[in-house]
Amino acid sequence: MSSKKPITPYGWAIKQRLAEMRLSQKDFCQLYGIPPYRLSNLIYGTRRAMRYRRQVDRLLNIPPAIPGEPGDE
Repeated sequence: MSSKKPITPYGWAIKQRLAEMRLSQKDFCQLYGIPPYRLSNLIYGTRRAMRYRRQVDRLLNIPPAIPGEPGDE
């Protein structure tokens, strides 16, 4: 039985960019001073973590509105 939340569309965008940059989540977090649990929050949508979302958007060149994300109407 798995209680883990599925990855959000925004989370997939993060993972795709990290793969393109050949960086692991851990290495990315260490490089830019982002707490790993906050990046995980963003990937799984468990917390909004807007401060870190803006930083991740900027660092990974992710557009502010990802299709399928809440608030993208």
